[in-house]
Amino acid sequence: MPTPVNGPDASIEEMRRERERRAKTYRERALKLFPWICGRCSREFEGKRLRELTVHHRDHNHENNPPDGSNWELLCIYCHDNEHARYVDAEFSSGPTTGGPPEPASTFKPFADLAAQLKKKK
Repeated sequence: MPTPVNGPDASIEEMRRERERRAKTYRERALKLFPWICGRCSREFEGKRLRELTVHHRDHNHENNPPDGSNWELLCIYCHDNEHARYVDAEFSSGPTTGGPPEPASTFKPFADLAAQLKKKK
């Protein structure tokens, strides 16, 4: 009989089991609430392929699981990966952020002095 594992490894394993249990319950609820169609690419799923349909948390908070499913959408594994990649890219990009005015990509203005340069040549 194996001896029980104590310490950080046991805590990590317990957290992993709890996350899987919680994910299973909200996935089951989402599959009852929504049609089995990817919310992005509109592919339909049934039978064995239903496992390719995942629950995406719209606010990216996996603890926010309202009973009405308002924070969820069903996405296929490909669209779900794409959504998370876009979220990470936006989080770390230096581009414009949502909700504010876009920042200029560059402050260099190559034609700022063009009129003066053309007047000199005349």
